[in-house]
Amino acid sequence: MNSNSTNNFDNSILIDALNTSNWGSSNIFDSLQAGKVTAINATTVFWEGFEETVNKMMLWKERFSLYQDKIIPALNVDDIYNAKSNNKTGIIIGWQNACPIENDLNRLHLFYELGVRIIQITYNERNLLGNGCYERNDEGLSNFGLDAIKLMNELGILIDLSHVGDKTTNETIEKSTLPVAITHANSRELFNHPRNKPNDTLNLLRERDGVIGANGFPTLLRKDYESTIEDYVDAIEDLIEKVGINHVGIGSDFCQDQPYSFWKYLFSQQGTKFKGIPTMTIKDPHHHPDGIEDPSQMPNIAEHLSNRGYPKTDVDKIIGGNWIRLFKTVWKQ
Repeated sequence: MNSNSTNNFDNSILIDALNTSNWGSSNIFDSLQAGKVTAINATTVFWEGFEETVNKMMLWKERFSLYQDKIIPALNVDDIYNAKSNNKTGIIIGWQNACPIENDLNRLHLFYELGVRIIQITYNERNLLGNGCYERNDEGLSNFGLDAIKLMNELGILIDLSHVGDKTTNETIEKSTLPVAITHANSRELFNHPRNKPNDTLNLLRERDGVIGANGFPTLLRKDYESTIEDYVDAIEDLIEKVGINHVGIGSDFCQDQPYSFWKYLFSQQGTKFKGIPTMTIKDPHHHPDGIEDPSQMPNIAEHLSNRGYPKTDVDKIIGGNWIRLFKTVWKQ
């Protein structure tokens, strides 16, 4: 990595809109520090119910105390700026499934007070709100889902649609009174996979001023585990062509220090029975593309975009500025 090129972005805001690493490993926070990552959306939920999620929220309280020299809670945009000023990483607590609220929307109020700021409405499969991207049939949002979206808008919780089915995704974008996020996905036209998004969805997202985070997970890129940072930047550029420079960010999908048992849990049916990993093969050990293998290498993204001719103002939008704009719009300050 060219240190002079990287230094040009030392004062930039660098946000990763999806990191699902093993939060019990201190290596993660060292890696974030090494990469000068300003803030991350830290996945805290996949299949957990109400009580287990409350316990996980309390674990974050402990981590904020234990690693206070490295991380701070990010509840609003000012917290992200403060993290940058103090050379720390702001932790945005996010869920990849709305299942912890179970059948009680009032629990959204509780979890907002506990610090949740991003919620993906479904994870791969069907839940009480709507349908995931691997369901056979996607009938769109349920009545419960419509009410959940309305309340998330009122509270200032950013809605994420990355693992959500196509019809449920499009309905959510249309029904939400605030812009939404697709924190970690690529274009389906670039690489045909149900986890990537079709052009009609991308067009809707752009029209409603949402943001999509280009996903660095290798099985969602064209060369699978042979992918490098060049392939990842290709995916970023493809999204820029489709939705414009103001609607693309970073959503690495890093899963640092996760054991293989983690994948079996992720791809278990409703979090209970492992039935195999659909439409992809996860290597053991898993690795991200060469050049962006962990958060310490995130500055490489800015360098590669710069080398492809993007001016610093545009690079700053992609690596963090567009997320900041979306957070300002959705979150209550």
